[in-house]
Amino acid sequence: MADDAAPLRPGAAPLFSVQDVSVRFGGVHALSGVSLEVAPHEVLGVIGPNGAGKTTLFNVLCGFVVPQQGELSWEGRRLPRVRPSRLARHGIARTLQGLGLFDRMSVLENVVVGAEVHARSGFWAGLAGLGSRDEARLTERARATLARLGIEEYADRLPPSLPYAIRKKAALARALVAEPRLLLLDEPASGLSREEMDELGALIRELTESTATMLVEHHMDLVMTVCDRVMVLDFGRVIASGTPAQVQDDPAVLAAYLGNAVDHAQVEHSAGTATEVR
Repeated sequence: MADDAAPLRPGAAPLFSVQDVSVRFGGVHALSGVSLEVAPHEVLGVIGPNGAGKTTLFNVLCGFVVPQQGELSWEGRRLPRVRPSRLARHGIARTLQGLGLFDRMSVLENVVVGAEVHARSGFWAGLAGLGSRDEARLTERARATLARLGIEEYADRLPPSLPYAIRKKAALARALVAEPRLLLLDEPASGLSREEMDELGALIRELTESTATMLVEHHMDLVMTVCDRVMVLDFGRVIASGTPAQVQDDPAVLAAYLGNAVDHAQVEHSAGTATEVR
């Protein structure tokens, strides 16, 4: 595979693109000339061994890390500076590994925060007693999103009192309530059971009707099942990109994950016994 971004499906113009991004922390090159494109309605997976640069890339996309080189574009227009607080205005929503839920707010209130982009008077003004109609509209939107994910019954509960899988869904609901055009998921399957992971995969595929998704994930079963394209990082560089089937058989990917060159029989044995790569 070439070291450039995976090609989009024929006729698909990119919704979001990253061109030649590099990030250095002191003398460490966390990312080196990384490029990618996400088309509308597709699922792009980013995988790689520990230390490959996946988290750094995700943080660049979310505005937590400013690259020393390269640029990001939304619908062909350059984004001079991505700020986490302004992602929703571009039609981008994200979930994080740490969930980021407010422990002293109910699940419903947490999700309403994510709906602020649709507010006329502003969510915080609503909490202060202003714009009551607006607040009611956002609350209704939040409840509908919780119902979509099957967790409406937990709307009035505080996150610390809930199982991890429910909190994970609440964090996803907070991202989805903004009705994003691009959803960024950071290890969405971590801590989930096999059944919960299958449910998540079905939801991600369902979301392609209205939303493009980019996910960083260790669970290879999920990646190979839900992604249209996969990009592989190793030591901050793109070493392979293409369809799940193409990437799975790429010698550079096998060497990166298994540590050295292997024959096909060894690869088949490893693929059949390991579904999560860390």
